[in-house]
Amino acid sequence: FIDPPRYTIEECMERGLTYAVPLKAKLRLSCNDEEHVDFQTIVQDVFLGNIPYMTPRGTFVINGAERVVVSQLHRSPGVFFGQSVHPNGTKIYSARVIPFKGAWMEFATDINNVMYAYIDRKKKFPVTTLLRSIGFETDKDILELFGMADEVTTDKKSLTKYLGKRLAARVLRTWVEDFVDEDTGEVVSIERNEIVLERDTVLDEEAIDMVSEMDVKSVFIQKEDVGGDYAIIYNTLNKDTSNSELEAVQHIYRQLRGADAPDNETARGIIDKLFFSDKRYDLGEVGRYKINRKLNLNYPIEQKTLTKEDIIEIIKYLVRLTNGKAEIDDIDHLSNRRVRTVGEQLYAQFGVGLARMARTIRERMNVRDNEVFTPVDLINARTLSSVINSFFGTSQLSQFLDQTNPLSEITHKRRISALGPGGLSRERAGFEVRDVHYSHYGRLCTIETPEGPNIGLISTLCVHAKINEMGFIETPYHKVDNGKVDMKKLTFLSAEEEDIAKIAQASAPLTEKGEFAEEKVASRQTGDFPILDKEEVEFMDVAPNQIVGLSASLIPFLEHDDANRALMGSNMQRQAVPLIRPTPPIVGTGLEAKAARDSRVQILAEGDGTIEYVDGKEIHIRYDRTDAERLVSFEDDLRVYSMTKFIKTNQETCINHNPAVKKGQRMKKGDFLTEGYAVQGGEVALGRNLQVAFMPWKGYNFEDAIVINEKVVREDLFTSVHISEYELEVRDTKLGEEELTPDIPNVSEEATKDLDENGIIRLGAAIKEGDILIGKITPKGESDPTPEEKLLRAIFGDKAGDAKDASLKAPNGVE
Repeated sequence: FIDPPRYTIEECMERGLTYAVPLKAKLRLSCNDEEHVDFQTIVQDVFLGNIPYMTPRGTFVINGAERVVVSQLHRSPGVFFGQSVHPNGTKIYSARVIPFKGAWMEFATDINNVMYAYIDRKKKFPVTTLLRSIGFETDKDILELFGMADEVTTDKKSLTKYLGKRLAARVLRTWVEDFVDEDTGEVVSIERNEIVLERDTVLDEEAIDMVSEMDVKSVFIQKEDVGGDYAIIYNTLNKDTSNSELEAVQHIYRQLRGADAPDNETARGIIDKLFFSDKRYDLGEVGRYKINRKLNLNYPIEQKTLTKEDIIEIIKYLVRLTNGKAEIDDIDHLSNRRVRTVGEQLYAQFGVGLARMARTIRERMNVRDNEVFTPVDLINARTLSSVINSFFGTSQLSQFLDQTNPLSEITHKRRISALGPGGLSRERAGFEVRDVHYSHYGRLCTIETPEGPNIGLISTLCVHAKINEMGFIETPYHKVDNGKVDMKKLTFLSAEEEDIAKIAQASAPLTEKGEFAEEKVASRQTGDFPILDKEEVEFMDVAPNQIVGLSASLIPFLEHDDANRALMGSNMQRQAVPLIRPTPPIVGTGLEAKAARDSRVQILAEGDGTIEYVDGKEIHIRYDRTDAERLVSFEDDLRVYSMTKFIKTNQETCINHNPAVKKGQRMKKGDFLTEGYAVQGGEVALGRNLQVAFMPWKGYNFEDAIVINEKVVREDLFTSVHISEYELEVRDTKLGEEELTPDIPNVSEEATKDLDENGIIRLGAAIKEGDILIGKITPKGESDPTPEEKLLRAIFGDKAGDAKDASLKAPNGVE
């Protein structure tokens, strides 16, 4: 459970603190050993550390600065089928099982049409060895699994019918040898196998005689069409050296560990531990869902480890793939990529922190073996909080909030990155990953992305997109039934569900009854654009701007814009500096008010009410509340809102709220009480509406030069306020303390005229680069005095000039 935060968000920003909540847990220390029955179980509330707490604006305040954790787009857990081409032209097919945590398992064919299994990209072994190790011990089990052979009893009469046919499985002679273990003197039994007839042996008279004399109940004969679908399994069986489950697990153990297994149990446990134990392996809900969808299985979502059936179905699918009867997966399709939001990234860090904590608890318990201890003694609260804090401080996805203007702020929170831990790196990402994919429609903005090395790796959510509980991006549609559009209800579809749907565009003309006006409707389906009968259409887009993100939606007449310019326009709107006197655009798109409201930088009315008092710093509003509302709420009807005045943002722009209301004005819930910081009249106002002439002007506007009217400067149309902060440390050195003073050696009186008695520049002083802002002197070390210094000392008695100037001066370009 968590306690309320100790400081408010404003206090944390002022003092450079982290806005965090103390996390406490109820922990129980008990003893399961039967010898210590007298052990008292202790239950305590233990402090586990301070955890940064999200502000209502979706940001975190870390060391006084607002940060935001960007969502990551990564490969979804599940099974993926792919293909590559060998230099000799053979197609090589592969299947890869990617879990949430645990070892990767891969299956691949090679140029000889043999299928191998790889574990954690290490050693490979024939896939039949893996099948034997998970319970399909004999050739018979494997052949039956794929329905590849006929079982024939070993009497001569039955066998003679199959004269000239080939054997599908090895014929083995099995016996047990006993020997005495020299160390222990115990008698140990070992099962031995001898291959009598190899696979593919043609049944002739001699072979039939050999088999019928042996103690074998049945043999397997190849079916007629063995060259068909499952030929690859035959080839793999021929490559497989193991003949039993034990040989298979020992072979796998040797491949993975590079040494023989100490005993049979250890060998048998290796596959179990890697893939079937929920401690070491976790597909996650998403992984199980994806595997169920891909292989038509219906295991419950709770089944988070692999099952034997999963492995068999993957092999069968891979066989179908090699025979051209199945499709490979497109890894850039958004159904195979999911979003890891802040919560999930923090959850992963939490896991790391708790694992570390468990290790230290074990160590402490071993050290204090006979002492009496409680849960509080065993737990170090710094372990967890140091992991969490390092995530917020150093992770590639925890970024300084871009606060240039409200639009840049909201876009930063909606950003989706493919970089970061567990994601791609700029160097490795190829062209395909960065490219626009048809499944991006309505999910990821096709326009807004950086120009440069990150192009296509960082994108933005579309206007109407949302992320579902599995982490897949969904987009809304209107359902269409027999040519009639249901405008009342929205259906959200993920990329996978949308893949085969036939969808009409939002601009398709409709009749008053909500039916398509024309018989033929332009629509889209799986990246193609067929023209369909209106009865065939299943869904319809919600809005024309569904395809783009917020920044691009603010560009009017976007459809007449060149794609490259639209990209630059979207990116540059985020760099607009808030003006002192902005104006909302004359030609807008209708999203300006929504962007201003959702960026949460302004104060909005929380209900209906009347303004009672307004000045430059605060607004008093009396809300209308029913008696029932008064019963459940302890707040007064009169609320006082303090406005943010001249607060520095991360980008050194300035948030300064002004009242947007008058005394006595009636307000409705959600109305703007303030404006300023690039919001005017309840709309995002990033600039001014200037009159522009396209004309040459005496060569002064050659190429990209612009001539502006003097009035623009005179009337401060494009003036903005920036706030910079300069710091200076006063240290205690070996030679003595540094000192703040206006009396600085070798500096003219003119340069120090604006400093007060503490050496700090006065308010309202005009400065330019190189001016002293804070006067400071540092004691200088002893050195041989020059003749001039000797003279000065002789006259004034004291050591003159034993301090050097260490003042803070205004940096270059500042005025």
